[in-house]
Amino acid sequence: MHPSLPDSSSGALTLESDEVHVWQVPLKVDLAVLSCLEQVLSDDERARAERFCFKKDREKFTMARGILRRLLGRYLEMEPDRLRFSYGPHGRPALVEPDVGRGLCFNLSHSNGLALYAFTRHREIGIDIERVRPEMVNEQIAERFFAPEEVTSLRALRSDIQLEAFFHCWTRKEAFIKAGGEGLSLPLDRFVVSLRPGEPAAILSIEGDAETAALWSLREIRPGTGYVAALAVKGHGWRLKCWEWPETAPEVER
Repeated sequence: MHPSLPDSSSGALTLESDEVHVWQVPLKVDLAVLSCLEQVLSDDERARAERFCFKKDREKFTMARGILRRLLGRYLEMEPDRLRFSYGPHGRPALVEPDVGRGLCFNLSHSNGLALYAFTRHREIGIDIERVRPEMVNEQIAERFFAPEEVTSLRALRSDIQLEAFFHCWTRKEAFIKAGGEGLSLPLDRFVVSLRPGEPAAILSIEGDAETAALWSLREIRPGTGYVAALAVKGHGWRLKCWEWPETAPEVER
């Protein structure tokens, strides 16, 4: 049985001002579902999908973007094909009409067939998920992209937990970069995040400034075996609710 997918007819979704919602969705391709999702895409999104060289990449993009529109449609009580996006200098999508969005902010990430969608109101937000790939982890990559403090922390860990720590560091950095909308204009080695397994996720400093870093919240997201993920949100005092699709009662973190 294929999982049902978010649909504008499935009922409105309520997002309170002090909440952050994260949806986990497997991007399992079903031709009938794929055809329905393709219908809600804009012409430029269909053109973008066609630019992918491989069919599987075209299908995953269509699934990911179509599901985003379905979810946004439920939060906004709008038909998903009516939504219009603008794109920042680094490709981050945003709703064209802020009044229509009522302060709704969102971000998404997908890796190896699993997607995460994050939603909140009036807060900068970013999310990142990565499939754990041991071949990606080496000192050269860490030294190139991580801050010196992070490289030192990584080297100090036992070898059996370095793999997890590496991906904690990577996803937390990517989530923060995406939340700020700055892309790589803020180099990854100019801010420091926690990375030790079991240690609370946190941004420790931004360009040496701990006070600016304290304005942000960082959370570890646990998508399942073989994946690591992180959520970055501007501000504090919010509650996290997480759903898996097919829709279940949310897990609430206070």
